[in-house]
Formats: sequence, C-alpha cells, structure tokens
Amino acid sequence: MPFTGKATYSAGATLPEIAEDVSDLVSISSPHETPLLDALGDPMRDARSTVHEWLEDALLPDSAAVTAVGGTGNTLFTTTQAARFRVGDQLLIDGSTERVLVTSVELAEDRITVVRGYGGTTSATSVGTITILGNAALEGNDASAVRFTNRVRKSNYTQIFTATCEVSGSQLAVKQLGVRDELDYQKTLRMKELLRDLESSVINGVAPAANTQGSATVRRTMNGLRSFITTNRLSPSDGVLPENVTTLTEPLLNAALRSLWQGSSGQIDTIVVNGREKRKINEFVATNRRFFTSNETFKDMVSVYESDFGVCRVVLSRHVPPGTVLLLDSSRIQVLPLTGRSFHYKPLATSGDRDAGQLIGEYTLEFRNESAHGIIYGLVA
Repeated sequence: MPFTGKATYSAGATLPEIAEDVSDLVSISSPHETPLLDALGDPMRDARSTVHEWLEDALLPDSAAVTAVGGTGNTLFTTTQAARFRVGDQLLIDGSTERVLVTSVELAEDRITVVRGYGGTTSATSVGTITILGNAALEGNDASAVRFTNRVRKSNYTQIFTATCEVSGSQLAVKQLGVRDELDYQKTLRMKELLRDLESSVINGVAPAANTQGSATVRRTMNGLRSFITTNRLSPSDGVLPENVTTLTEPLLNAALRSLWQGSSGQIDTIVVNGREKRKINEFVATNRRFFTSNETFKDMVSVYESDFGVCRVVLSRHVPPGTVLLLDSSRIQVLPLTGRSFHYKPLATSGDRDAGQLIGEYTLEFRNESAHGIIYGLVA
C-alpha cells in the first residue's frame, strides 16, 4: 500500500480504516455492594412458607420495678410484677447494699411484704428496682408451686424481588463492545440491583399494617432489622447512654454494649453503620496513633471493636441511615429464601423478535430474640 501521508487526526474515527478506540470493558460505578449479607453468609436452611415462623423462649425474670413503698417500716412494696416473687426470695435493692426477704406475696393487690435490712444490711433511702438474688427454701418443706414460661411464636413474611430483562433479536445478533451476550449482561446488572435491594430491605423493610400476608392488591413485604428491634432502642436522651453526648464516641458505644449485656445473654458481634458513623469509630484510636519518619502509609480504619462486652466486626453499609448504629448478634440472624425461590432466571414467552425473561427471588429475615440486639439512633454529626 503506497504511503499517503495521512495522520490519524485527519482521518477521523468514523472512517473504515481507523478502528474506534473503545475498550472491551464496561465499567459500573453505581453502588451495589452487600456487606451485611456477606457478613451474615448463606443460611443453613430454606423458608417453607410465605409466613416464616420460629419459636422463642425466656427464663423467668429476676427483677421488677417498685412503684410505691408503704406499710409499717416501709415493708410493703407495690409492683406490677408481683407474680415474679415467691416467699423466701432474697432481694437486692438496686443502687444500695440493702437486702430484703420476701415474707408474703399478694397478687390481688400487686404487692409483696418484705423484711427490711435483712442480715443487718443498711436500709436504702429509696426503692426503685429490686433484683432477685435467689430463693431460700425451708428444710423439709413441701414443693413450691410450679412456675414456667410459655414459648412464643414469632414470624416474618417473605418478599418477592423481581426484575425483567428483554433484548431484541438484532441486539443479540450484532457484535457488542465489551459485551459478548447482551441478555447475560442484562441479567448480571439486574441481579446486582436485586441483591442491593435485598440488603436494603433486610435493614430497613417493614411489613404492611394490614393484610401482612399480602393479597391480590396488597404487596407482601418483610420486616427488617430496624422494625424488629423494639426493646433496646437507645438514644442520647434516654438516660442509658452518657449524658450530653450526641455523637458516636467510644464511651457511648461501650455503654450501649453494656446495656445489652446486662439485659440478655446475646453476644453482640456485629456493628453495622453508614459512612459517617464509621468515621467516628475510626476516630476512637486517633489520639493514640503514632507515626515515624519511616512510615509511608497512613492507615485510618477500625475493622474490629473489642470491648469487655464482646468482639465486634464493624460492617460499613450504605443502607443504614445516618445517626443510626445497629448492634447485632449475627448467630441469631438469617436471610432465608423460600424453598426453590432463591434468585433465578425464568424465561418468558415472547410474541415477537426478542428474548425476554424475569429474575425472581423470594426471601425473608429470621430475627431471633430481638432483645439480644440493639439500635442506637438520634446521633448527630
């Protein structure tokens, strides 16, 4: 071929002899990670009904709140939980060193009669919460009345996640840049979106107020983590966390873990936060960090938080709202597919020159013992 002297800039990319400089790679910048689902891992079993149920139980409570004190020598304690006590229970008045002994229980009046200053202990000036240390039975006495707890059935609902793909016959036939099969490529994109939506629903989802099982007009949705947690909802204004602290600090996080440890046998091992609160956790060690002239890498990340109340991995998820921290026992959480309904592709019938199909998955959240988990909310920047 004779020399023409043409340069690439004078020929232009539209001419047939100059190939377009387009990389065979399609880049996606949209967020699609599922860090919480990855941390929880695959479930051990499937859900077998659109209403997924499990059983929970609890030990007999060992504390109660006293609403009034009266009688001679202030020996009558009024409490709405009188049924928790038996004659012979030795009690500790929280916030003091006084022990008392229960001598009678009057369920109809919601009160108990006690011996104050039992064992020579100093009587407390006020009575708020009392804790049962244990029951002292009389030698040779008859068996006490049977006490037990009832197992409770808990439930959640499966939610259907779908996305439709449709590609024309021509689009399938032509050679694509960066894509070998357009339909497979669309499946991959839609699957990333569905997994993203599943993680967001696991964290933030809520079931409908009526017709929770769904109907021809009501879409069935699952309750998420934030909806399930009702017992341990902690905020800077509730008196449990440090006063006058509205941002996430190490003392505040430690106080929240301590509160959960006191109220349940759960082992908090996962802390889920968004970007703002993750930066606050990273700052826990900022004042103790030292660098030398030989250091060429600056590392500012806390991936594991270890306290007296548990070793917790810190999971960064975009779907946790700002000002919120989820404190989870991952051993009590599973994201389950309905049997045979994990994410899959189902071809659809077509009436023309195109291929179409639907990605379908049906999942639910099993969240056992909600009192073993907690949530901190109401934090500010």
